Amino acid sequence: MSETLSFQQTIRIADSERPLPLWQRVYNLAAVRRAVILVLLAALWQGYAVWAENPLMFPSFTETAEAFWAGIVSGGLLGKAWTSLKVLLMGYGIGVVLAATLSGLAVSTRLGEDFLATLVSMFNPLPAIALLPLALLWFGLGNPSLLFVLVHAVLWPLALNMSSGFSSVSETLRMAGRNYGLRGLRYVALILIPAAFPSILTGLKIGWAFAWRTLIAAELVFGVASGSGGLGWFIFENKNRLETASVFAGLGTVILIGLAVEGLVFRTIEIRTVRKWGMLR
Repeated sequence: MSETLSFQQTIRIADSERPLPLWQRVYNLAAVRRAVILVLLAALWQGYAVWAENPLMFPSFTETAEAFWAGIVSGGLLGKAWTSLKVLLMGYGIGVVLAATLSGLAVSTRLGEDFLATLVSMFNPLPAIALLPLALLWFGLGNPSLLFVLVHAVLWPLALNMSSGFSSVSETLRMAGRNYGLRGLRYVALILIPAAFPSILTGLKIGWAFAWRTLIAAELVFGVASGSGGLGWFIFENKNRLETASVFAGLGTVILIGLAVEGLVFRTIEIRTVRKWGMLR
């Protein structure tokens, strides 16, 4: 019996050490799988556009790619994208700092917890773009109005995820931190944040997505009002000119930036933190 088991174990070890076929190694790469999905979507897009034969309503993928390249060569598309990103990063950073401050107060005191819960219940269901008329009235045309709606878009979902993550930290970890004499900010930074980081990272992703789409929508309004802005204005301007391929190129730029941030920034943070720590599969 022992000889049979030994032989079976030898076979398993040999199978585990055998190199995988090339196609399986390629398939195991997430970037390759996602690239294949994008290629298939582009092929479906091209096929439907050729079948519809209406470039004014639905330009083909090749026409959109040509408009995208023309926008890059002229510098207009990249300039608008950079304008949007600068405002977005400022609003996102302010929202993250405020969310961290409110969540830190909530985990430190009962009054802070009640305060944050009340504010989240009031403002989290309120769409950020609905506050744009008030922002224009209070701050006028310009970046302060955009920053106001961006901070609103980031602050509440991130604060909600942070506070939920802190609440889910086990009592064992909390007691271990207290036994080591950790109090205040050191207790939050060394115990609560690492333990709650999966929820915090999810909140950062949600806040980024909310802020990105809120910015584009707000820039469309600014385009109507002042004739300036970033990618939203680029889309609005080309819509008025009936340059539908350029409109699709602007929308594609929004998507590409979102994919880049998700794949390069948040994915890298996830791999080096929660996956490395064994907190996610």
